[in-house]
Amino acid sequence: MSKWWVVFLAFALAGCGQSDKSKASGPEFSTQASASREYVFAIHPLHNPERLFEIYRPVIEYLNRNIPEAKFRLEASRNYEEFEKKLYARQPEFALPNPYQTLNSLKHGYHVIAKMGDDYRFTGVILVRRDSGITRVTDLKGKKVSYPAATALAATMMPQYYFQTHGLDVSRDIQNRYVGSQESSILNVYHGMTAAGATWPLPWDAFQKEHPDEASALTVAWETAPLINNGVVARDDVPSALAAKVAHLLDSLHTSAEGRAMLARMPLSRFELADDKRYDVIKDFLAAFSRSVRPLESEKK
Repeated sequence: MSKWWVVFLAFALAGCGQSDKSKASGPEFSTQASASREYVFAIHPLHNPERLFEIYRPVIEYLNRNIPEAKFRLEASRNYEEFEKKLYARQPEFALPNPYQTLNSLKHGYHVIAKMGDDYRFTGVILVRRDSGITRVTDLKGKKVSYPAATALAATMMPQYYFQTHGLDVSRDIQNRYVGSQESSILNVYHGMTAAGATWPLPWDAFQKEHPDEASALTVAWETAPLINNGVVARDDVPSALAAKVAHLLDSLHTSAEGRAMLARMPLSRFELADDKRYDVIKDFLAAFSRSVRPLESEKK
């Protein structure tokens, strides 16, 4: 046998060996890929997308570190309409909707696994300029009022219910302007585009820290009674063990320095475990709202 034939045969055998190894490693690669399946965690427009990522990315990274068998990806939305379209189409596996959206999500196969704490802070706040001369709710008659979106609970529905029960006919006495975000609602008041603007404490706190000069020109004229805070929901095809791990990690954030630092950025004292029943209280509010303020549009399919 010639020297060159020996060399060729050696390479051919080596190639066969590599092929066998490749076949043997195939199933291992496939298993690893399925073990790191990606799950989308969508947050409703609490803030503009850039700020929302700044606040919630550490939480998603925390889940990724502590649940190695899954990979979570944070998803923001430009406005409420976009978020609701995704949620009601069952696109994200996990979501943090407002309480109204949380209740609606149950009709689309989601279930509540946790919620934001601090229910006492889930209120609507109505801002006016300090130099506006507005002191009574009825001073808003004939004027424009800004809100983030028609389906924002704390920042729209609760303030509109407050107006309706304090001497204003929301449909006739004021011009309602839905401007897309919490920050836009606040800035509309600052720039004089609306006489009043509705939001809720978390974005108002953030605005005061980030824009102290502009915030100093505004004041909270009225604040509504509180309701239950935002829910955390999981889609019904998410493994129950995985959903339970996510809920547990959120529920325990306040027990570590790292977790408390994340919560402080929201700002929030803690998340807590919850179930669908906790949101029955929203049904009662929505019934009263629909009777006295305006009928609610059916959520988009």
